[in-house]
Amino acid sequence: MSDKKKVFMVEDDQNFGTVMKSYLEINGFAVTWVKDGANALKTFLTGHFDICILDVMLPHVDGFTIGREIKAKEEDIPMIFLTAKTLKDDVLQGFGIGADDYVTKPFDSEILIAKINAILNRRANRDDENTQTHFQLGRIEFNFELRTLTSPGNIEQLSPKEAELLRMLAQYINRVMPREKALDKIWGENNYFTTRSMDVYITKLRKYLRADSRIEIVNIHGSGYLLKFEE
Repeated sequence: MSDKKKVFMVEDDQNFGTVMKSYLEINGFAVTWVKDGANALKTFLTGHFDICILDVMLPHVDGFTIGREIKAKEEDIPMIFLTAKTLKDDVLQGFGIGADDYVTKPFDSEILIAKINAILNRRANRDDENTQTHFQLGRIEFNFELRTLTSPGNIEQLSPKEAELLRMLAQYINRVMPREKALDKIWGENNYFTTRSMDVYITKLRKYLRADSRIEIVNIHGSGYLLKFEE
């Protein structure tokens, strides 16, 4: 049985798709390539895939719609969007759907391979996340057990809920942390009052993380929060 990771790719550009499929296969991936958005979900449901690569601009059904449909069927599937656009709203929309990354054309194929491997490795190590207690967030060290944030010249003591919330954000770093998951896990229920409470804690965490300007907590409307760290 092949142990190759299976890539589900939706790309309507014949030349670009041919090159990308060949490059992925040369690097050890098995690729299923769909050229028309109208056939994407049906084809996805016929197989088992490790990651999706979706072009945003497609005939008949756009990549964002396909992404939502796929996530509705398989919430945890890793996903990368490809686009020729660089608009901030498009990037945030992609992350809001649950994308792991967003690549703007033209791009270096080696970088795409590196991103895919990083995402798959991160997913493979996810089982270890629940036991992780130390996180290095740029210049800030987060010790979950001690509930401390240590930055040059300063130590912040977090409350239990602040620590729980930051650990969950850190586990989802550079990915959208679903609001509902955080509310259910940390607050035990999802309603208007717990949502407002979480928003207050997010504001506090933003204040603590100002020690490193590369770190940002972004509100992805309708989905959750994204802890961004730009090296």
